[in-house]
Amino acid sequence: EVRLVESGGGLVQAGGSLKLSCAASGFTFGDYIIAWLRQAPGKEREAVVCVSSSDNSTYYPDSVKGRFTVSSDNGKNTVYLQMNSLKPEDTANYYCAATRGSTVFEALCGPAGMDYWGKGTLVTVSS
Repeated sequence: EVRLVESGGGLVQAGGSLKLSCAASGFTFGDYIIAWLRQAPGKEREAVVCVSSSDNSTYYPDSVKGRFTVSSDNGKNTVYLQMNSLKPEDTANYYCAATRGSTVFEALCGPAGMDYWGKGTLVTVSS
């Protein structure tokens, strides 16, 4: 059974940092693309990063590029999202998701491209 469990969310002031973790189990880590997506109240779910542990390819949208960094620990089957210079508009539920694949393609890095989902962790950035 594929399982994705997020942790690390919380309340942070604007300009601060937060690191999220996604612990994955039930599948071979290197055969999947892992994504972090977020959904703010009243908005559509959007990807903030996709990463392949197979070839280390990544995709970041412009909204987070330079502020968010993804990393992974293949031995622990865990993917991390380091979020710096947080803004109030980064407030959202953050989800970890996965789909089979070995290379990240921008066109596939989105909610429709994901097959498995975690339950999410809430990030609140105060102004």
